[in-house]
Amino acid sequence: MVVYQPTEGYCYNSDTIFLYDFFSKLPVKGNVLDVGSGSGILALLTKRDFDANVSAVELQEEFVRYAKINAQANRLDIRIYMGDFLHMLFDRKFDFVLSNPPFYHKDVLRARNKMVDMARYSGYLPPEELIGKVGSILKPKGSFVFCYDAKQVSHILFLLKERKFNVERMRFVHPRATRSASLVMIHAKKGSKSLCETLPPLVVFEGEHYSQEAKEIFKRVGVHSIKCKIS
Repeated sequence: MVVYQPTEGYCYNSDTIFLYDFFSKLPVKGNVLDVGSGSGILALLTKRDFDANVSAVELQEEFVRYAKINAQANRLDIRIYMGDFLHMLFDRKFDFVLSNPPFYHKDVLRARNKMVDMARYSGYLPPEELIGKVGSILKPKGSFVFCYDAKQVSHILFLLKERKFNVERMRFVHPRATRSASLVMIHAKKGSKSLCETLPPLVVFEGEHYSQEAKEIFKRVGVHSIKCKIS
């Protein structure tokens, strides 16, 4: 699958690919929503690989243009909403909500590029409001699958429990085996009472090269990125 991205500004990274690999192990069906879709990669991969009704929501107009071009280029039919997810009304409930949200906290140095800043800084989509909104649009037993900064995992787990989500699966991502986790991927479900399964960690690099598992994930997901400008 080819994905066109802006030459300047925010582009998807390995976090997005690892999140999709984590999500793709689930029995995906029904209505799926990708929140903060950017160039549309998560929504398009879901439509490519699953028999599901897939939608995406994105705040930034330039990203919406890229997402529409990517949908056309890959001949994949997804519904794209433009606007603020927190204040958006939907005409349906969802079985799955998927998101790689902005999670840089207030103490992190802000990007000068507005597109990058909006895609990274959690102030544009605070986790309290994100989780609350997701809960309101999910069907009973619906799932929220997302990634977040591993250092903030205790706060995220508290918010999920407070809003009646149960965490069914988690996986931590480590840059190297000797380094602390940088990312956590979470599958949380409404109305579930299952015990949480913590999967083996994903280690991204071995020495100066990607680990064997990381290389296998990139190959399996199969995305070719092209940077370009659109008018």
